[in-house]
Amino acid sequence: MGLLGAGIAVLTGLGAGIGIGIATNGALNAIARQPEESGNINKTLLLGCALAESTAIYGLVVAILLIVLQ
Repeated sequence: MGLLGAGIAVLTGLGAGIGIGIATNGALNAIARQPEESGNINKTLLLGCALAESTAIYGLVVAILLIVLQ
């Protein structure tokens, strides 16, 4: 059961990848419409990507803990 839980926990990486892809798409569209705001858009994009990536890292940590503590 622990290994099944670990596999499910690792799936959080899929959500993070999809979220980062959607965010990047929105940022590129925003920069295409307002090139003068590209600095602010890039800062916000990087912050959002870091938060999305942290959820994937939490899922990886949970998966490792489930495997080790089994």
